[in-house]
Amino acid sequence: MASPMRPAIVATELRKSYGDKVVLDGIDLMITEGTIFALLGPNGAGKTTTVQILSTLINADGGTARVFGHDLRREPDAVRELIGVTGQFSAVDNLLTGRENLNLMADLCHLDKATGRRRITNLLEQFDLTEAAGKPASTYSGGMRRRLDLAMTLVGEPRVIFLDEPTTGLDPRSRRAMWQIIRALAAEGVTILLTTQYLEEADQLADRVAFLDHGRLIAEGTPNELKRLIPGGHIVLQFAHPQGLDSAARTFAASTRDDAALTLQVPSDGGVGSLRSLLDQLDHASIEVAGLSVHTPNLDDVFLTLTGQPDTRAGRPDHERAPAR
Repeated sequence: MASPMRPAIVATELRKSYGDKVVLDGIDLMITEGTIFALLGPNGAGKTTTVQILSTLINADGGTARVFGHDLRREPDAVRELIGVTGQFSAVDNLLTGRENLNLMADLCHLDKATGRRRITNLLEQFDLTEAAGKPASTYSGGMRRRLDLAMTLVGEPRVIFLDEPTTGLDPRSRRAMWQIIRALAAEGVTILLTTQYLEEADQLADRVAFLDHGRLIAEGTPNELKRLIPGGHIVLQFAHPQGLDSAARTFAASTRDDAALTLQVPSDGGVGSLRSLLDQLDHASIEVAGLSVHTPNLDDVFLTLTGQPDTRAGRPDHERAPAR
């Protein structure tokens, strides 16, 4: 069983530039074994460059990084034996069947035939691709192709997986199917570094989240810790009569009322303690409420506040595009 405190990836002062363009400006990372770590940021922030460095695809200009104690510069082959990479662009060969794609990866991983057959059969079952295994990958849907892509990454049983925007372009059902697979991998002790354009995805999956902007890490924590950094949480009270609204407005002086909707917005951090205190005050003042809803900042709010820009989907510059695996 994986130790809950064992570091899988440790990076210190990672730096990377392309000419005069500084892409990474001295970032530090510590990712624990068996966890999902999401790296978020606007286009061009350096997310894919970070993945490329940590997966030994390119070298950093400065700093150090280790994967399970193996130095990326001095022991790249040892690191490669421990990792798998699923990039932004599919590595699936459309001319081959699903099984043939997996067979190719088994050969590249130097698995013997018996071991390779067992591993491929298990992966086809795990990713619900058994029925489609004999069909060309060109006939697969986007979700099936992405599942096959991740299955190919797992042929060598990596202990660390880099997922660079793994669900981009998938429909909601396929995206949620991928989420289930990613959660299952982490539950098995696999460490996952995830970059994504979907902030809900990070909120749903990640144990910890880091925001990268202009090559610097500007915030890191659990999703809930990061959301608590941002003001704006509140509880909306709904009333059946204006008299109840009037009484509540007098009780909560810092609130904002909407007479037309018969609602009162009361500032709150969204925690259980705050909600309990509010209910106690309502009960003490004998104020009846028709309904209430709790609103807390989400990671979109955190993104906008920390980076000062919307989460655009614009194409990235060349140095931020991941090559095929």
